[in-house]
Amino acid sequence: MAHRRIPPIQCLLTFEAVARLRSASRAAEELCVTVSAVSHRLRQLESHLGVRLFSRSDFTPTAEGAAYLQQVGVALAALRELPGERAPGVAPRLRVAVTPSFCRQFVMPKLELFRRDWPDIELTLQVSIPLRDVVAEEANLEIRYGAGGYANLEHRLLLRDDAVPACSPAFLDEHGPFDGFASVAECSATALVRSPLEPWSNWFAHCGLALPEPARGAQFNDLGLAYDAAAGGFGVALVRQRLGAAWFDSGRLLALSSRPLRSPYAHYLCWRPGALERWECAAFADWLQAVLP
Repeated sequence: MAHRRIPPIQCLLTFEAVARLRSASRAAEELCVTVSAVSHRLRQLESHLGVRLFSRSDFTPTAEGAAYLQQVGVALAALRELPGERAPGVAPRLRVAVTPSFCRQFVMPKLELFRRDWPDIELTLQVSIPLRDVVAEEANLEIRYGAGGYANLEHRLLLRDDAVPACSPAFLDEHGPFDGFASVAECSATALVRSPLEPWSNWFAHCGLALPEPARGAQFNDLGLAYDAAAGGFGVALVRQRLGAAWFDSGRLLALSSRPLRSPYAHYLCWRPGALERWECAAFADWLQAVLP
């Protein structure tokens, strides 16, 4: 019985690199070849398999390409391992540390898509503490919230956001109206929901107000909890527009200004040097970037 020939290894490496990096030029740079060589290898592989692997516009894998990519990823991972390094048939394990509100708003609603696309990856999510370099256990990837510049880690910007004062409709009816929430009178006389993750001092500076960080009022170390408190009538919170979209879209919170503040804090994906060489880490990183709003 005739056996189907195995595609050339350089074609498989090129296919995996282009799918992971979504760029022929970046794949060429990583593989130390020319862009034309990348294109030739992809055409060679497609001709060998008899299927189209990519959507030509943005290197998004076709359905056949995505299915084949999973097989190629497993095969290349196995080839990279030393004999006896991992028992045959053991699923690759991926541990991701993620901040609570980011996980609830952006990761969990789309996680079924990741499971569907990468069913062989055994994923573990664990909570990380925003603005601190603390995680419960060692993780392959970390989603951190802060100012960036993490020592000894490579990182990628995931989500930058604008913040705006917001409160519940009931609080606005009782204590409003507000004129942009940009005056000393409004900010100093109104109950403020506080969080070290989004200091009010940034908003005061944005409005040119000589006010210190408030020392009184309900305080929460999780942004989602702060937004829930504001929706429950505790006062006005400084709410990130993308992270807080569910509260705004549902009408639980109403924005009080049309001049949002570009927050100095952002969400970053962080990893130790070399971690993205593991195909499961690269797969999660690319998937996460693709599903963010």
